Amino acid sequence: MVNITSQEYQTLKQAALKRVFARMNDRQREAVLQTDGPVLILAGAGSGKTTVLVNRVANLVRFGRAASTEGVPSWLTEENIAYLRDFAAGSQTDEERLAEIISEDRPKPWNILAITFTNKAAGELKERLAAMLGDSANDVMAATFHSACVRILRREIEPLGYGKSFTIYDTDDSLRVVKDAMKSLNVDDRTFPPKSVLSVIGRAKDELLGPEQLAEGSNGDYRMGVIAKIYRSYQNTLKSANAVDFDDIILLTVRLFQQYPDVLEHYQNRYKYIMVDEYQDTNHAQYQLVSLLAGRHKNLCVVGDDDQSIYKFRGATIENILSFENQFPGAKVIRLEQNYRCTQRILDAANAVIAHNTERKGKTLWTQNDSGEQVQLYRAADEQGEARFIVDTVLKNVENGAKYKDHAVLYRMNAQSNMIERAFVKAGVPYKIIGGLRFFERKEIRDMVAYLSVINNPSDSVRLKRIINEPKRGIGDSTVAAAEQISAQLGIPLFEVIANAESYAAMQKKTKPLGEFVQMILELQKTAEDEPLSTLLDEVMSRTGYHLYLLAQGFEGQTRLENIEELKSTMVKFEEENEDGDLSQFLEEVALYTDMDRTDLDDDTVLMMTMHSAKGLEFPYVFLAGAEEGIFPGRMSMNSPSEIEEERRLAYVGITRAKKRLYLTTAAQRLLFGQTTRNRLSRFVGEIPKELLDVEDATVVQHRVSAYPQQESRAIRTGGLSSVEATQPVAAKIDLKPGDLVAHKVFGEGMVLSVTPMANDLLVEAAFERGGTKKLMANFAKLKKL
Repeated sequence: MVNITSQEYQTLKQAALKRVFARMNDRQREAVLQTDGPVLILAGAGSGKTTVLVNRVANLVRFGRAASTEGVPSWLTEENIAYLRDFAAGSQTDEERLAEIISEDRPKPWNILAITFTNKAAGELKERLAAMLGDSANDVMAATFHSACVRILRREIEPLGYGKSFTIYDTDDSLRVVKDAMKSLNVDDRTFPPKSVLSVIGRAKDELLGPEQLAEGSNGDYRMGVIAKIYRSYQNTLKSANAVDFDDIILLTVRLFQQYPDVLEHYQNRYKYIMVDEYQDTNHAQYQLVSLLAGRHKNLCVVGDDDQSIYKFRGATIENILSFENQFPGAKVIRLEQNYRCTQRILDAANAVIAHNTERKGKTLWTQNDSGEQVQLYRAADEQGEARFIVDTVLKNVENGAKYKDHAVLYRMNAQSNMIERAFVKAGVPYKIIGGLRFFERKEIRDMVAYLSVINNPSDSVRLKRIINEPKRGIGDSTVAAAEQISAQLGIPLFEVIANAESYAAMQKKTKPLGEFVQMILELQKTAEDEPLSTLLDEVMSRTGYHLYLLAQGFEGQTRLENIEELKSTMVKFEEENEDGDLSQFLEEVALYTDMDRTDLDDDTVLMMTMHSAKGLEFPYVFLAGAEEGIFPGRMSMNSPSEIEEERRLAYVGITRAKKRLYLTTAAQRLLFGQTTRNRLSRFVGEIPKELLDVEDATVVQHRVSAYPQQESRAIRTGGLSSVEATQPVAAKIDLKPGDLVAHKVFGEGMVLSVTPMANDLLVEAAFERGGTKKLMANFAKLKKL
């Protein structure tokens, strides 16, 4: 028996663990070491929640329940105690030996499930765990809700009536099925817009409601009754095609656990410790999934911020995080309030705005960073002036040493981006819009993925119909419609019908092209079994005639071929990262991609996006454009207190994206959706204390008699709400021709290559010493002739 008391042993353990996690603040370390039972970590913006998640997993794998267990182990030796004392005092550093001495009930890495909301976040978690834990990190299950559930369904879905090789339909595929269901039920798509119907179906699945439950809950509502019938037809079509949509992935996993207790017990024992990131963004189905999985061991740790709950329109419910202690009795609540991202003035602005919400648990962000500059509020005369201010400010910051990628322009609605984008083009500022046409939404990529999906799962009738005559091979819509009718009557897959076309009178005229198509798919299936994925893609392009089809389209076709080459690169990378990966797994990964997963934030371009898209990102310089009533907050939210609170949370998210400088822009009048409006300043700006704001009002213009008629007096930067007068000459027209030398304040000196008169200005193409070849408007970009 060693000569040490239980209290002294506990003190030494805590001191040693404090050394191991010395880089963390007290609240972060408390969250890392709290391993048992339900834990709610309220992580404010920029408070290091990913660091907490990574270190919490590392603590579990290396030390287990060491921080919470009491008593002195019977096997402990005096040598162990001596080493523990030395480590706690700072004279020893071998953490592996420390773990051998103090660890208790260490789970295996595969007993830990860490759920994130994006593949990119899951990838970052895995990379950082690998840096801390080495190879054992590979066995920790770090995944999104959907990818974790897909992995379970691939093994367990058969009792629910699906095959393990099920296809995952995206929104476009689902919309096609909805339209087909409405057509078969004779439902008018003007009375029931298909997108709205699909949205109702998705919301029902979030609530774990099937078609029957939706019909029962309609209470005689005609519209909901019709949508319930469409839902039933829609679901039957998916099941017959051995396909699931995005919402089914969670719904079916919950049903599997509810209906098959032995399956649930297996995964409860597999995942003894569960962590969920961004818990404020979970919906009812995700809450049920987490509750079921954590039901046996109760070791559930959720990380989130009620002040950043902004996805109600996607089905997220803030009640999940607000009611966590009621749903999971005995929960420990830990607040992370120290911010490592923003200046104090930016945080003060964010705190002041969010304090007006009532649906929150309450916290106040603070930082040890500098107080920073005031938040700049710029009021332009119109949306063109607003865009000009943003461009000029970006160029000024770049001239002073910043990079373009340090800047983000955030807006409430995508429609606001048009004028700002045009201003960037005119000034030659590189930019990228997040949330435009996604890579996997491009037609040629959809076509290739459809071919690969049919090769993998011939029962996938939606993808089959997409490519059966693409490119043209003499199989028209009437032939496909006849095959569909036979498929529905006999209850067999569409592919089986066309594979046996000679057996059906209505199909016999098209036996040859249908037979050739079927033979091609069968041969490509053999290629999929024997060859790498990239080779399979080449074969698809060649055998289907798609390569020649695109070559015949000239320049546009060449661009599409380049996109398919990018898809090939994605397939090669997938094979490099997944030695045993096959076509089914690749298609699964593609189906679960998000827009941000393909966004390269390292490119030196200004990023433009909605505030919703900006969540999780940070930038030194952030512009919040359109800070006006009716735009932000939006007009649709005006009469709903809960909607206004959601909009205010969105403002909080937008403000806290800025690390160094925040700019709020507004226009005295704005042309939007074909109408000119004059909106009041956003209430959210009014909630920021005036001492935090640096106001510049460009709408205050005073004319005076001058010896220089071409000059006018206008208001410029002010320290408060009053204006100071200054004069600014109107830009004179510049005369340029090819060969002239010009100077740009960011790109340096350049030579003019071409000049095109355009809109009272000159479109100039010039080769610059720093920026390469640029096209920009001469006066707008303030070019100077040398």
